[in-house]
Amino acid sequence: MFTIFIFCSSINLFDWLQNHLVTCPFKALTGIDCPGCGFQRSLIALMQGDLSKSWSLYPPTIPLLFLFISVGLLYRLKIKQHSLIFKILVIAVGNFVMIAYIHKMFFS
Repeated sequence: MFTIFIFCSSINLFDWLQNHLVTCPFKALTGIDCPGCGFQRSLIALMQGDLSKSWSLYPPTIPLLFLFISVGLLYRLKIKQHSLIFKILVIAVGNFVMIAYIHKMFFS
C-alpha cells in the first residue's frame, strides 16, 4: 500500500514540476536559448527514468549532476588534491556544456 502511495505521489510531483518550470530570463529577453536551456525538462525526464529523452533534451545533465555530487564529496572527504580535481572537473564539464550548446545552436 505504501509503495502505491509513493508511486502516485511521484506521478503528481512530476506533473507539478512539468507545469511549474522556471522561465529562462535570457531566452525571455533575447529569444535565444542559453547554454542551460533544457536542463529542467531533462532533469525531470531523468527522474522519471527516461535516459534517452533526458539526453535528447539536454546532454550535459548527467555530467553536471556528476560534477555537483563530486564537488560535494570532495569537500566532505579530506582529499589532498581536491582543488586540482575540482578544477579539472569544472573545465571538462564546462567544455561539454559549451560543445553541446554550439551543436544545438548551429547543427540542430
